[in-house]
Amino acid sequence: MPGLNLLEVSAFAKVPTPLALYIHWPFCISKCPYCDFNSHVRESVDQDAWRTALLKDMAHEAGLTKGRPLTSIFFGGGTPSLMSPATVSALIDAAQAHWGFADNIEITLEANPSSVEAARFADLAQAGVNRVSLGLQSLDDAALAFLGRAHSVAESHDALAIAQQHFGRVNIDLIYARPDQTADQWETELRQALSFGTDHMSLYQLTIEPGTRFETMVRTGQFIPADNDEAATLYDMTQSITAAAGLPAYEISNHARHGSESRHNLSYWRYDDYIGIGPGAHGRRLNIATQRHKKPENFVAAIDRNAHAIASEDALDPASRATEALLMGLRLSEGICLDRLSQKTGIAADALLDTGALDHIAKLGLIRCDGNKVTVTPKGMPLLDAILPQIVAVEANAPA
Repeated sequence: MPGLNLLEVSAFAKVPTPLALYIHWPFCISKCPYCDFNSHVRESVDQDAWRTALLKDMAHEAGLTKGRPLTSIFFGGGTPSLMSPATVSALIDAAQAHWGFADNIEITLEANPSSVEAARFADLAQAGVNRVSLGLQSLDDAALAFLGRAHSVAESHDALAIAQQHFGRVNIDLIYARPDQTADQWETELRQALSFGTDHMSLYQLTIEPGTRFETMVRTGQFIPADNDEAATLYDMTQSITAAAGLPAYEISNHARHGSESRHNLSYWRYDDYIGIGPGAHGRRLNIATQRHKKPENFVAAIDRNAHAIASEDALDPASRATEALLMGLRLSEGICLDRLSQKTGIAADALLDTGALDHIAKLGLIRCDGNKVTVTPKGMPLLDAILPQIVAVEANAPA
């Protein structure tokens, strides 16, 4: 069936849809000033205790989703490259025993490009990791210091070379639209990054998130973020340069060679089911939203008490599922098939979006409608946050 994704193939064959697994490792050496993820700095981590806790949390979820092969595993954080390779190996082996693996499963681990973590790459590859996501964040030492990163550009080069030696697929993360960053500076940095030859790049504009140290610094006048016009100029440049280099955007901040898109992240954006284990991890399984306890100590206590660490487990009504699917799927360059979403939720295709607002925005060239397929255009992507509230018609009752 050429042109169909895994979800469509499963629907036609009437077999269970695939399943993704996210494993959260919450620990970091230090907290980056821009980071609002569930990450924690601890003087020491008991690898054996955490391996046991994560294996128990995984076993609980496996009991609810048997018979659905995993298409991807993603170790996120925090800094999962601080996990011992033995822990990573035990989790991968347990996942295979619980669910089984689809052909060519993608197993990704996020890593910082420090020499200590790069030294683990060979053992992590031996454990089963076949894709690594390197948090380079910048190719300028002064910018790395501003971003609170503990590595240098030289370490980034060394770690990337080691990663490309041991892993079949490598992603690099970069943050742009930094304060006072010029278009020429970003172009130079981006072209250098493209010269590394990785098959995937995640390129994020710096955003000031509530509760972060950067928010405090901005509020107290210690620096001024890039304004919207400056950020838009850099965004447009990014799209042009990456597309010309053969890594077009397939999602608003993610770029890949054809066939090298992150299968795990596509599971989120296409609204497939995914299991989330580890502190603070979210999941979506069988029309239920799950979340684990966020604080590491509370997570472990819940495991000891219940043999799982679920903090909340909420049924999602059709409108909530449709809203989530639209908010995620319209981030993708492939867009949303309304008929397919209607089949998944039971909501009529013509009731999913506000047709009046859709027509108006389409006339502005921000959205393209082709039969029952809706796609946000490249011109509309930078305005996605403003577009979505106007066109999504269903009223969700998703849990907070």
